[in-house]
Amino acid sequence: MTTGDDDAVYEGLQTERREQAAAFDAIGDRYDEAFPHKEGQLAAGEWLTRSLPAGSRVLDLGCGTGLPTARQLVDAGFEVVGIDLSSGILELARQHVPEASFHHLDIADLKPGGPADLGRFDAIAAFFSLLMLPRAEIPVALGTIHHLLAPGGLFTLSMVEADVDNRAIPFLGKTIRVSGYLREELRKVVEEAGFEILKETSYTYAPAISDVPPEEQVFLSCRRRD
Repeated sequence: MTTGDDDAVYEGLQTERREQAAAFDAIGDRYDEAFPHKEGQLAAGEWLTRSLPAGSRVLDLGCGTGLPTARQLVDAGFEVVGIDLSSGILELARQHVPEASFHHLDIADLKPGGPADLGRFDAIAAFFSLLMLPRAEIPVALGTIHHLLAPGGLFTLSMVEADVDNRAIPFLGKTIRVSGYLREELRKVVEEAGFEILKETSYTYAPAISDVPPEEQVFLSCRRRD
């Protein structure tokens, strides 16, 4: 349930949101070129394909170009909905995965009582999208995800393990802001938002570009607690 305090978290963030979106508009398909091997993301998507019946409704939160996740989930026979703040990235997603439905929305738009209602989902994937938020907003976003899931729904997410909050970093010639947690703190934040963590994996990943250093990627496969 959203509260006045939750609403206050979003106040004053829209300018920064636009800056983040503009950066990814400019980056476009260079993102996939820089991150060509997504073993952890594919494995987490495979967990969903094994765990859900065909026809399940899945939200790809921060869908990017639609590759690989929206494509993977559509191919598994799911009804896929994607949202992203970058209109340029969404155009690529629509080209890559025309069978899915994509919307130019912020996670804040989907909060209870918010301006957009896409219905409920059997599962939600949030791969490297929550790290684009300030730390103060991440528990609020997790609460929105809990609200969007059907009872017992599945949730898989990934973050880069790092003790940072809304830090500006160079990324593919642009500047973006990212947040992260050390692993135990990430688990605590997710569990406190009402999720049972069923599986945890991690990967050391070296992007195919020089201005982004190697990173430790953490993947959590979860179920909504009711």
